[in-house]
This record gives sequence, structure tokens and C-alpha cells, in this order.
Amino acid sequence: PKIAKRFIDHVFMLKLLDLFDSEDPRERDYLKTILHRIYGKFMPLRSFIRKAIQNLFFKIIYESDTHNGIAELLEILGSIINGFALPVKEEHQVMLEKSLIPLHKVRTLNSFHQQLAYCMAQYAEKDPRLAPLILHGTLRLWPATNTPKEVLFLNEVEEILELTQPPEFVKIQDRLFRRISKCIMSPHFQVAERVLFLWNNDYIVKLINSNRQVLFPIVVGALYKNSKHHWNSTVHGLTYNVLKLLMEADPTLFDECSAKHRDGGNQDPADDEERKKKWDKLATLFTEKTGKPAPGMPKPTGAGG
Repeated sequence: PKIAKRFIDHVFMLKLLDLFDSEDPRERDYLKTILHRIYGKFMPLRSFIRKAIQNLFFKIIYESDTHNGIAELLEILGSIINGFALPVKEEHQVMLEKSLIPLHKVRTLNSFHQQLAYCMAQYAEKDPRLAPLILHGTLRLWPATNTPKEVLFLNEVEEILELTQPPEFVKIQDRLFRRISKCIMSPHFQVAERVLFLWNNDYIVKLINSNRQVLFPIVVGALYKNSKHHWNSTVHGLTYNVLKLLMEADPTLFDECSAKHRDGGNQDPADDEERKKKWDKLATLFTEKTGKPAPGMPKPTGAGG
């Protein structure tokens, strides 16, 4: 290492990282081993290597969208994250938030998702308080029309939920289960099937049942719609199994949610409130601009005729 220090500097590391874009998997595999050993033996270069990898990811996310060596670089990062000391430093959290989570939107995600999901899991395992950050980021980048990618996201969500502690789950439960509810009603059977498999996970079922007052009303309507309208028989079977689990967990609450759905009152009150606020804001803006009450709104008290 003493002799090598003269040659292995910042310029050398940048050139080594550039080689990761090689199309030959054997070359990338050797590069992975070399970079890992340099990181292990040259302590002063560690921070620079992490930042250089982070900058490379920025280029992939915001400029080029393709790179042959993402999977190998993420493998190295996975072992680096595994060695992070607790509590996780702010710079490592910034790397997670600014460069790793945005990798989910790269077009070629399926070629490196396994390694990326491993990095996410390592962060959540190191510090469970980071789980809501990871799940929020995943939901923000959720694919709307790409079914294979949606299935990958659901796989990752299950993996992160297994590492999420109850206090952290409460922070993300509402937004997460609104997305899960949409996935349950997905016309694509693979998405609906994958999301319903979440109820096969005992730990996730425990989290759901512990917060059932909030979560049951969100999912019961979607499950009932599936049971009546979904075209796929496997999804039908899984839907009925989940409905049965919910009914056994809390019969009284389940009956309340079912009654609301049957009466057409399964519209979420929070959605109604949000919609009312938007209409009120529009009406106020209209009145301020024209001096007249908005159509369909009552005339302001004390307004001149």
C-alpha cells in the first residue's frame, strides 16, 4: 500500500470508475474486486470514492439514463453501507435521499433493481428510522403505466416493511395504503396478485391489524370492488382470502367498513375535506377578482346588491 499510495490518487480513482461502463461483464467483475480492495485498504480515499460514485449516479439519473456498471457499483455500496457506524451520518443519509432513491426512476431499473433493493434494505436495517424516508421516496417515484416495474416496487415495499418498526410504520401508513388500495384494483393481474400477497407476511399483517382503525377503511372498498369486478380468478381467490383475514381480525370494524361501502359511503372523508377546501379557495379567488359570489355558492353576507 505504501508504494501504491504514490499512484492511487483521485485522478486514478475517477479513471477506474469510468471503466465500469464496460460492456464486458468479466471486466466489470474485476473492477468491482479492485475497487472494493482499494476502499478497504486506503482509508483516506473512502470519502472521495463514495462522492465519486454518488456523482456518477447523478449523471445516470439526470443526464445519460444508461450505464453498464450500475449493478456492480451498487454491490460495492451495499457492502459499504453494511459497515456504516451508528448513528448513520448525515452525509450517508444525503446519499440515500439524493442519489440512491432517485435511481428508481432510471429506465433500465430492472437490470440493477436487486442490488438497489439490497442497499435500501441495508439502510433500513442499520437505522429503522430511515424506513419512512425510503418508502416516501418509492411512493413519489411510483410507476403509473409500467407493470413489471410496479411489481419490482411492490417486492421492495414488502422487504422494507419487514424492517419497519411500528412507530415508523405509523408515519407512512396512510399514504402507503392509498397506493396499495390502487394496486389492489389494478386491472393487471400481476400487480393485483403481488399486492394481495402482502397479507401472506405475518409481520406486515401484524402491523396492519395494529393500525386497523386507519387502514381497514382504506382497503375494504378496493377489496369489495375486486371481488365483484376483477376479471382474474386467482385475484378473486386472493381477494376473498384477504377479506376473510380482515373480518377475523375485527368483525365489528369490518362490518362498519362494509356497510359504508354498500351504502356508497366508502368515499374517504379526508378526500371530501380536501376537495371542499379546493372549491372554497377557488370560490374566494373568483369573488376577489369579480366582486360577485361564485356560481353555486351563497352570496357573501353583507355584500351590496
